[in-house]
Amino acid sequence: MSTLAVSLIGMPGCGKSTVGRHLARQLGLRFVDSDSEIESRIGMPIRDFFAQQGEDAFRDIEQEVIDALAGQPGAVLATGGGAVLRPSNRDALHSRSHVFYLRSTPDELHRRLRNDSQRPLLQVDDPQKRLRELFRERDPLYRRTAHFVVESARPSVTALLGMVLMQLELAGLVDPGRVPSPIDTNDAKGGATLPR
Repeated sequence: MSTLAVSLIGMPGCGKSTVGRHLARQLGLRFVDSDSEIESRIGMPIRDFFAQQGEDAFRDIEQEVIDALAGQPGAVLATGGGAVLRPSNRDALHSRSHVFYLRSTPDELHRRLRNDSQRPLLQVDDPQKRLRELFRERDPLYRRTAHFVVESARPSVTALLGMVLMQLELAGLVDPGRVPSPIDTNDAKGGATLPR
């Protein structure tokens, strides 16, 4: 069994969950989504918890979940967009796994998320302005946490997956034999987009 541990960080809508699932499948690893784990733990959608308990209570639970999941061998972890806000999360992710920052511009994210009603921080009068504020605040934290930065503004799932795999291969973290060329992503071609 592989001991490789990969974490994906980035803004809401940059493609962490979508790319993470494909990457895990490609490398024969488990896929874990921290937001899904949080929802299992709290027994309700994150949006509802946010409304009832507030952001600080959510971040406390997120910190516990990140600490439990970061660096699990043989796993690809997709994190929530705000996971990097707490130093302990940044330290856990950076020290225990190979971290990829999927970087998108606020305008591109707004294009992808303009009809999204599930992300609590974007339920505001001007989501595009909010995305710009979040990006200004978080981009330096993502960069500090990441070992690799992959620009995800325009590429398809197939292209993004290829860039991540190439970085892993160049870093000697993945056996080239495990990375088909060309990458077989038939399911990624079936209309897969980057909603998350």
